[in-house]
Amino acid sequence: MPSGKILVAQGGGPTAVINQSLVGVVLESRRFQHVTRVYGALHGVRGIINEEFVDLTQETSHNLELVAATPSSALGSTRDKPDIAYCQQIFEVLRAHEIEHFFYIGGNDSSDTVRIVSEEAHKAGYPLRCIHIPKTIDNDLVGSDHTPGFPSAARFVAQAFAGANLDNAALPGVYVGVVMGRHAGFLTAASALGKKFPDDGPHLIYLPERVFVLENFLADVKAVYQKYGRCVIAVSEGIHDGSGEPIASLLASQTGGEVERDAHGNVQLSGTGALADLLCDAIKARLGIKRVRGDTFGYLQRSFIGCVSDVDQREAREVGEKAVQYAMWGDRDGSVAIKRTGFYSVDYELLPLSDVAGKTRTMDDAFISDSGTDVTDAFRLYLRPLLGSKMPDAFRLRAQPVKKVLRPG
Repeated sequence: MPSGKILVAQGGGPTAVINQSLVGVVLESRRFQHVTRVYGALHGVRGIINEEFVDLTQETSHNLELVAATPSSALGSTRDKPDIAYCQQIFEVLRAHEIEHFFYIGGNDSSDTVRIVSEEAHKAGYPLRCIHIPKTIDNDLVGSDHTPGFPSAARFVAQAFAGANLDNAALPGVYVGVVMGRHAGFLTAASALGKKFPDDGPHLIYLPERVFVLENFLADVKAVYQKYGRCVIAVSEGIHDGSGEPIASLLASQTGGEVERDAHGNVQLSGTGALADLLCDAIKARLGIKRVRGDTFGYLQRSFIGCVSDVDQREAREVGEKAVQYAMWGDRDGSVAIKRTGFYSVDYELLPLSDVAGKTRTMDDAFISDSGTDVTDAFRLYLRPLLGSKMPDAFRLRAQPVKKVLRPG
């Protein structure tokens, strides 16, 4: 007999709208009469392995809506990257609990986990429907126009750089802001949407899609500083040299320092201010500019409360709802994708897991200027609808200068 049991989990970095997808799954599932239980796994796949489930079946709709509007992962998350053996354990737990539908909200690694679990269930002849629900602020899932979580993070980045530009205009100097993005520069590029006037920053934008050359960088900064008397710079944490070596690691080795590495041996890019400090030090030492400041946005851009795109909220809810509909009425597993139709509307499609899992999307060449230090109007047109309504604006005085008396000319 069918059990009617559903399991939903959240994986990877939290976002401002990931709970919209969670609540979309829960509320949409409860509309189907044959669904008997909706479980949530605490801390993603690790919670599945440890059988740490909570019953969301009788949670009130009102409280679910309050949670949906709250950033970060309500069920908790994990950075575990399951291999086949790990996924086999996941499948055994799902089978033991008679789970019939598995929904995993996450990015690249999460989609690959869903793929492997789906294959394990198929080999065992167990009727398990597996659906990946997209989420990542990096916007690097292939097959989608954009990914839930990215628009809200992009809104934060655009507003943060608009504010940094205002500060820098009042007290001129060089400002370096480092933004998340190891392989894809979408989030760093969003800084351009904070510009209003021609001389607004960011004046320079550096993305991982282009090779970073320190000498060229310093020349760019010098030219902008000479032109405007100041310079605002947006830098992706994933910038690298021609060999693929992260600039953070390269600069650290040149100065006799060391960079942190994560559990997988990768250079720790997020949550550390190393790159901003190293670039600022290079500007001070090589260009002789005294007022140089750097910030690392780090985790601020992921779940910043009060800075959420209403478009992002709506679409994050809908991908959760569509996942359930595909699971209940479809006959295959897959990954939900957002497809842009017109200006501006979207539709949804279920892609084969193999088309998404383990793959990384980067920025289109058409989105990056020929100089490699700015974005094009095509990117601005792409991103602006995603940022949502009521974007704040900045204005300038139109004050006329008063004629000098003591120091004419």
